[in-house]
Formats: sequence, C-alpha cells, structure tokens
Amino acid sequence: MKKIAVNIARLLLALVFIFSGFVKAVDPLGTAYKIEDYLAALHLGSVMPSMVAVALSVALAATEFSLGIFMLFAIRRHFCSRAVLVFMAVMTPITLWLALANPISDCGCFGDAVVLTNWQTFGKNVVLLLAAIVVARAPEEMFRFVSKTNQWIVINYTGLFVLAVSIWCLYDLPLFDFRPYHVGANIKEGMEIPEGAEQPSFETTFILQKDGQQQEFTIDNYPDSTWTFVDSKTVQTKAGYVPPIHDFSITTTDGDDITDEVLSDTGYVFLLVAPHLETADDARLDLMNELYEYARDHGYPFYGLTASGETAINRWRDRTGAEYDFCLTDEITLKTIIRSNPGLLLIKNATVVRKWSHNNLPQIDEDQTALQLNQFSMGQMPQDSVPRKIAIILLWFVLPLAALTIADRTWMWTKYFLVNQHKEKRT
Repeated sequence: MKKIAVNIARLLLALVFIFSGFVKAVDPLGTAYKIEDYLAALHLGSVMPSMVAVALSVALAATEFSLGIFMLFAIRRHFCSRAVLVFMAVMTPITLWLALANPISDCGCFGDAVVLTNWQTFGKNVVLLLAAIVVARAPEEMFRFVSKTNQWIVINYTGLFVLAVSIWCLYDLPLFDFRPYHVGANIKEGMEIPEGAEQPSFETTFILQKDGQQQEFTIDNYPDSTWTFVDSKTVQTKAGYVPPIHDFSITTTDGDDITDEVLSDTGYVFLLVAPHLETADDARLDLMNELYEYARDHGYPFYGLTASGETAINRWRDRTGAEYDFCLTDEITLKTIIRSNPGLLLIKNATVVRKWSHNNLPQIDEDQTALQLNQFSMGQMPQDSVPRKIAIILLWFVLPLAALTIADRTWMWTKYFLVNQHKEKRT
C-alpha cells in the first residue's frame, strides 16, 4: 500500500509540475508580468528591472518542468522529492496569503491555460503539499523508468529542451496562445455577453443622520424623511458573467473612440501594438515602415496602439520616422494581445488573422507589392495548427525520452536475464 500511495502521489506531482512548467515556458513574458504584479502588490514594483523578471520567469518554468520530469522518471529520488517538498512548503503559505488578502485576482500558476481563483489555488497547493510529504517520506518506493546509469541523459535533455522553448518563445511568440486574442479569435464576439448570462449583483448602503447620530440603512429599511442624507456606498455582492474580452478599446490622441470603426471594418486592418514605446525594440523598423507603406498604398488602415503618452509617441516618431497614427489602449490589454513590444496584429472582420513579433515580421517581396493581402500567404490564417504543434512537441521531446526508456528497460531486463542464466549454469 505504501508503494502504491507513493507512486500515485509521485505521478500527481509530476503531471502538475510538468504542465505548470510547460505553460510558463511557452509564455515567459506572461509569467514575468505576473511576477511584476506580485511585486507591485508588495509595493516593490520599482525594485526589480524587467529583464530580471524575465530571467526569473524562465528559471521558474525550467525548475517546475524539470522537477516534474525528474519525479516522473524517479531521477535522483531523494533530492528531487525533498526539492518538491521545499517548493510546495514555500508556495502554499504564499497562496494562503493570496486567498486571504486577494492582492491579485489570479496567481498565474498555470499561466492563461487554466485560470483558478486564489482559494482554488490554495486548495490545489494543499493537496500537492500532502502528496509531496507522502513522497518525501519514502522516495525509494518510486519505480524508476530509467536506470541510474542513464539518468544524466534525461537531466540534460530536459534542461536543454525547456530552456530552448522559453528562449524561442521570448524571441518569437508563445508556441501556444491561451489568451482571448489568439489567431482565429473574433474580438467583437469575445466582447459580447450571451443572452441569459448571470448578471452582477450590487448592494447600496445609505448613511443617514438624525439628532446628531449617523446610521446605515439599505433600500429595504430606508427610513422616513426626518433623516438627513450624508453619504452612500455601493459594493458588488456577486460577480456576473465577464466576457473573455472586456477591456478592449481604441481611442485617438484627440479623444475619439474608434473601437467600433476598427472592429466593423470588413477589410484588413494592421495594428502595431507597443505597450511602452519608451522600451520598444526598434531594430526592425525598416520592415515595419515598409509594411505601413504597403498598407497605405492598398488602402488598409494601419494604427499604432500604445499606453505611452504624447512625449513618448513624438520621440518614437522622431527616432523611427513613423508616419502611422497612434491611438491609446490600456497597457494590460496591449500586453495581453501580443507578447512583444512592439508586435504586429492583422485583423479582418474583427477576427485575428495573423500575429508577428518584432523579431519575426513578414517581408513583402517586390513581386508581391502590387498584390492584395488575400492573394498571398501573409493575409491567410497560418497553417501551424495546435495539433501540428503538439505533434512537434511529441516528436522532439516525448518520443526521444520514450525511446530512451524502452532501450534502457530492454537493456536492464536483458542484463538481468543473462545474469540469472549465468547463475543457473554455474549451479
């Protein structure tokens, strides 16, 4: 029974750590933003530079993913079981603080793939902490999939793989996009509230005064006119349905809201997304300006969306020669739309057709400049579907480790058989 309990707990920990580490690895910027949210909640927002937050994000993803794989394969059983126990012993009190104080609405444990409330996160961590205690008490009961001789292969390959994934997703865009602005998503539909959806509830409390005494009343027990109104306060008692996209708006620098105009356009619209122009990468601006000129020549609207002020916008124009109009959008929304500063979005009929990092902007050849967007691949939905991406992960990571496991087990069983056969001959 002890062996069964330890291995069930080990598999639970392995699967959760692998999943948690992987979704962080494919979106390192998203995890870095969450780290910055934690620091802001602790009033330490100015302590850590953005690049340090990104480095911590990559390190956290690599640690979780590697510990999960090591638990799955029972590698360095004593060390890994204790490391997981320490990890959970640290994270569980933190999530209890999150549940009680609620400084941020989502802990970010599983990135944008699975969003849990703070109390759900704490409950999940309590279960994982108990599982970690079970494994740490008897790590030798974990069944090995790979012999001690070949453990170094799994250790090195896992580390290289998860770091390569994080670096690639930092350079380009997340391999898997779990946000509501993913390619193929319709922004307008994402903003709609379905008919019959649960509505939020609010309660208003009135503060009234009579004979020098103040008292609070609700609408149900509101007193007569002999009381004098002092103040009122309204609190939300129940959260209603919140659409996946609830904070998307585009406002010109003159204050005009053009959100409906952009989303109602039946043609192509380019959106250059730069949350902070002060820190935006301008290494590929020649390509960006060429894309703007192509859009202008073919009548496609091209807007720059930023949360920066007029000074930063003017400085960007002076430095880059940008001629496109800039509009203002919420900073968090821009960071959610695309994990790149700047990044480029192509939409049509409010549907996201393409997304590009500033490191991987499309290049229009001379023989394509006269073509409309729908006449070549740039204006079409990409072919790298989710099943294809999963197949790539299976091919480059799961398949090699599975082959190693089969080869290792075959060798060990063959060795065991030969040794026993030799013993039988001697007797």
